[in-house]
Amino acid sequence: MHIPDGYLSPQTYIPLYGLTAIFWAAGIKKIRKSLSARYIPYTAMAAAFSFLIMMFNIPIPGGTTGHAVGAAIVAILLGPWTAVIAISIVLIIQAFVFGDGGITAIGANCFNMAVVAPFVSYWIFIMIKDGKTNGSRIKIAAFLSGYIGLVTASLFAAIEFGIQPLIAAAPDGRALYAPYPLSVAIPAMVGEHALVFGILEGVVTLLVFNYFFKNEPGLIYGLRDNQEAA
Repeated sequence: MHIPDGYLSPQTYIPLYGLTAIFWAAGIKKIRKSLSARYIPYTAMAAAFSFLIMMFNIPIPGGTTGHAVGAAIVAILLGPWTAVIAISIVLIIQAFVFGDGGITAIGANCFNMAVVAPFVSYWIFIMIKDGKTNGSRIKIAAFLSGYIGLVTASLFAAIEFGIQPLIAAAPDGRALYAPYPLSVAIPAMVGEHALVFGILEGVVTLLVFNYFFKNEPGLIYGLRDNQEAA
C-alpha cells in the first residue's frame, strides 16, 4: 500500500501532507495529555510490530504493494491517536531509510495507513462490541476491525491513484502520474486487500487481541471506559 514517488500529482500529495499534519499535531497533543509513562514501552513495541508486519508485502498491479499494517490492533490496544503517531513514525522511517514509499507520498501513505486505518478500525471495534467486555462478540469485533480498517485504507489509496489521469494529464491526454483510472485502481487495490491482506490483518488483530485479553486486559484501550482520546 506504500505509494512511491512519481505516482501522485502535487495537487494530491500536498493537500494530503497538510491534512495528515493536522492529525499529527492533534495526535501529539492528545498523547502528551493522556499517555502515561507505563504505556510508552508498549507504544514502542507497537511501532516495531507494525514495522515488522509491513515488511512482508506483495507487489500489486499499478506500482504499489499489498500487506497487513497492524493499525487495528495498535488502535484497539493504545487508542487511535497513539496509533496515528506510532504508525506514522514507522512509515517515515521506511520512506527515508528503506525507500519503501516515496518522500513526496509520505503524507498520503500516513493518511491512508496511520489515520484512516486506525480510526476506521477503532470505531468498527467499538460499534460491533456494543458495550460488551467479554464473549465472542468482542473477538468478532477485533477481527472485523482489522479487516474493514485495512480494506478501507486500500480504497483510499486506490482513489488517490485512480484520480490521477483525471487531474494531471498532458495536453495530448497522456497521464503524467499514475496512469490507471479508478476502474483499474480500485479493483486491483481493494480486491487483493479484501481477499488476502484484509483477512490477514483481521487474523493478526484477533490473535494479538486474544493474547492481551487473557494476560493484560487492563491494558486494552478499547475496553476501558475513559476513551477520551478517541
